[in-house]
Amino acid sequence: MSHFPQPNSKHRASRVRLGDSVSVLVQQQDGRRASGKLQSVSVTGGLLRLARAMDAGDFVEVAFETQSGKVHGMAEMLGPLNLNGCVLQPFRFIALADEDHHTLRNIVDLISDRDSIMAGPRL
Repeated sequence: MSHFPQPNSKHRASRVRLGDSVSVLVQQQDGRRASGKLQSVSVTGGLLRLARAMDAGDFVEVAFETQSGKVHGMAEMLGPLNLNGCVLQPFRFIALADEDHHTLRNIVDLISDRDSIMAGPRL
């Protein structure tokens, strides 16, 4: 069964950084592939650092490895940002297999919980 992430306009999904070394493979519908780094991710999408921008609206397959396992899903590319010669490409997941969604949810929750513990209580 597949999971189709739905953004909630009232509550933004938690975004986490998995570290600077998480490689990602992106495959376009025409078979072309690109590799990059995963800057941040949430259960609804993420931000990639790529060598070249992709067009907003492109549908792609995105795959990356986390400490909780591999995540592979279908995504839509959003408008790229060029910052100091670096291409940052946001994307939103449009379909994930249940296992991939479970893996993604686990890693986002794990890092969110760890970050909130390290930040300590707010006074």
